[in-house]
Amino acid sequence: MASVRTAYAAEATSHRRQSVPTFKKHPVTTRVAEKARPVPLLDLKAQHAHIRDEVLEAVTRVIDSQRFILGEEVKALERELAPYCGAQFAVGCGSGTDALFLALMAAGVELGDRVITTPYTFFATASAISRLGGVPVFVDVDAGTFNIDASEVIAAVRAHERVRAVLPVHLFGGCTDMDLLGEVSREHGLFVIEDAAQAIGAEYKGRRAGSLGHIGCFSFYPSKNLGGAGEGGLLTTSDSLLADRLTALRVHGQRAGGYLHEWVGVNSRLDALQAAVLRVKFRHLEAWTERRIANAALYRETIARLGLPLVAQTQPDYQTRHVYNQFVARCPHRDELRAHLSERGIGSEVYYPLPLHLQQCFHGLGYRTGDFPVSERLAEETLALPVNPEVSAEDIEQVCEAIAAFYA
Repeated sequence: MASVRTAYAAEATSHRRQSVPTFKKHPVTTRVAEKARPVPLLDLKAQHAHIRDEVLEAVTRVIDSQRFILGEEVKALERELAPYCGAQFAVGCGSGTDALFLALMAAGVELGDRVITTPYTFFATASAISRLGGVPVFVDVDAGTFNIDASEVIAAVRAHERVRAVLPVHLFGGCTDMDLLGEVSREHGLFVIEDAAQAIGAEYKGRRAGSLGHIGCFSFYPSKNLGGAGEGGLLTTSDSLLADRLTALRVHGQRAGGYLHEWVGVNSRLDALQAAVLRVKFRHLEAWTERRIANAALYRETIARLGLPLVAQTQPDYQTRHVYNQFVARCPHRDELRAHLSERGIGSEVYYPLPLHLQQCFHGLGYRTGDFPVSERLAEETLALPVNPEVSAEDIEQVCEAIAAFYA
C-alpha cells in the first residue's frame, strides 16, 4: 500500500494537467465496525444547544418589536460585519445567491457581457451571471488550492470580447490568489467580485475576504461558518457609490423611499429575525473558526501519521488564514470510501460531483468533457470530511482510522 500512497502524493504535486494514475483497489472488509459515536458532517443541533438562550432572547426581541424587514437589527449586523470583513460598507440581502446577483447588477453586467469564473464551485456562482443575460466564461482551477487559476484568467480576458467582470471563488474557506486578478482588473477595467460565501473571516496576505475586490459576496445559509436560521446574504464594499447602489437594488431600486425608483432592482431584503440570530452567532464566530482551523490541522497531522493516501486542499503562504468551511481531500476510490464511512456513521459529502461546464443547463456554452481537466478530476476524487467546531480530536481519530481500515 505504501507504493500507492507515494504515487498518489507525488502525482498531486506534479503538473496540474497530468493524468491521475490508476490505483489497484485493495480488498477491504465490509463488516461494520464495532459501534462508535456517529460523526455527522455538520451538527447544528449541538451548536444551537450552547447558544439557545441567547438566540431565543434575540428572536423574542424582534417578535416583540413586530419589525421584521430590514430595520435596526439589519443595520446593526451590517455595522458589525463591515469592519470584520475589512470593508467600509456592508449590505444585507436575502441570500448568498442574491448577493452574487446584486453584485453583478451593480457592476453593470448586461445581456451578452462575459464574466470569467470557475466551473468547480456551487451552481449559484454561474447562475447569477446567466440570470442577468451574461455569459459565464469558465477557466480551470489550480490542482492544489482548488481555486481559479489566476494565470488562465489572463488568457481568457484576451480571448473574449465584452468581458465585464471576474468572479473568483474562495472555495471551502481559502482565498484565491488575488494579486494577479487585481492587475488584470486594473489593466482591462474589469470588476472583481469575490464569491466569499464559504470564506467569512478568511485572509489573503493579512487582508480579509470581502475586501479584496470591488464587491464581496457572503452567504448565511445554515451550513456556513456564520449561518442563520434560514436564508440570508451580505455584500461588502469600500466604494460608497457601489454601497449606495446595492442598498437601492435590494429594494427594487428605491433609494430613499417614497416609491421613487432610480433602477430596476429586486426584492432581496434581509429579515430582522435572521439578522438577530446572526448577531448572536457572530459573537461566537472567532472561537468556532479557530476550532475549525485546529481540526483541519489535526486532520493533516493524523493523515500523515497514518500514511493515508489522501491529498488535502493545499494552503499556500498567501492564504494567511484558511477558515475551513469544509475540509476537502482527494481520495482514491472516493465513492467506495464514502459508502464505507457511511456504514460506520461518519458523515461526508461530495462538493461538487459535476463541474458547471458539464451541467445540462450550460450545454449551449459549447464546453465539452476534457476542457477543464483539473475541475473534472476534482469532481471525481474529492470528499469533504467533518471539520465543524463540534468535532472532537477523538472524532477525527475515529474518522481517520476508518479511512485507514478502508485502504488497508
